Amino acid sequence: MTFALLGNAIFTASDETLGAVLVRLLSEQEQTLALAESCTGGFLADQITNVPGASKVFVAGYITYSNEEKIQTLGVSRESIERFGAVSEQVATEMAEGLRTRTRATHGIATTGIAGPGGGSEEKPVGTAFLGLSSENQPVQCERFFFPSDRETFKQLVAQRAFDLLRKRLM
Repeated sequence: MTFALLGNAIFTASDETLGAVLVRLLSEQEQTLALAESCTGGFLADQITNVPGASKVFVAGYITYSNEEKIQTLGVSRESIERFGAVSEQVATEMAEGLRTRTRATHGIATTGIAGPGGGSEEKPVGTAFLGLSSENQPVQCERFFFPSDRETFKQLVAQRAFDLLRKRLM
C-alpha cells in the first residue's frame, strides 16, 4: 500500500508529531493559532509549545474551564450556556470565534467536552466532545465526537482530532 492511497489521512511520513506538523504548516503559510480549552485543560497548548519555533505561530492559550470564564474571557453568551449547555455545538462555536477575534489569530481552536468519569447524561454521555475551529474569512466549523475512555486518553484523542481539523484546513 502506498501513501497516495491514504491521501490526507496521513499527516507525516517522518518522526513528527501532529503538533510539529501544525507549527510547520502555520509557519510556512505565515499564519497564527490561538487555543481555548475546557475539557483538554491545556493539553493542546502543551503539545504546541513543545515544538521548537512555536513562538512564531502561537498567539495565546486559554483554559476556560468554568462557564463564567467562557463568558468573560471568550464572549460566549450566557443564554447559549443556559440553553444548550457548556458542552454543545453552540458553545464550542462561540468559544472558537470569540477566541480568534479577541486574539486576532488566523485560526482559533476551542474544545469543550465531558471527560468523566461523572458528569455525563443520556443525551451527552461521558466521552462527548465538541471541537470548534474558527479561521479568518471562513465559516466556523464545529464537530461533535465521542471518545469514551479514561480522562488522559480522552484529552489525547480530543487534541489529535482538533489538530487534525486544522491540519486539513491548512492543506
